[in-house]
Amino acid sequence: MKVEKVTATDAALELIEKLKRRHGPLMFHQSGGCCDGSSPMCFPEGEFRVGASDIHLGSIGNSPFYMSKDQYEYWKHTQLIIDVVDGRGGMFSLEGPEGKRFLTRSRVYSDEERKALQEEA
Repeated sequence: MKVEKVTATDAALELIEKLKRRHGPLMFHQSGGCCDGSSPMCFPEGEFRVGASDIHLGSIGNSPFYMSKDQYEYWKHTQLIIDVVDGRGGMFSLEGPEGKRFLTRSRVYSDEERKALQEEA
């Protein structure tokens, strides 16, 4: 059983495709706070520097999604579900001018999913 650590809603995937047409390949990083709160941030691929303290959780819309290792420790028991809502998001994230913002929702893994994730590790 393959367990996805990050997924996206249809609405988020539609916005990702729109942004890819405008900006080319994209990447995401789950912000841990500071200037833009704790929202998923969308960048042109390679514009955000991923470091040794970041982990690749998977991809949404064929775009890589990263989170800091420290923050992942708090979220590791949940699947991240990236959604989109109306409103202004992070000032550095590409969706801002669209009048939309990406939003992270989550759900707790089932016992079966947790077991599969432990076997992967």
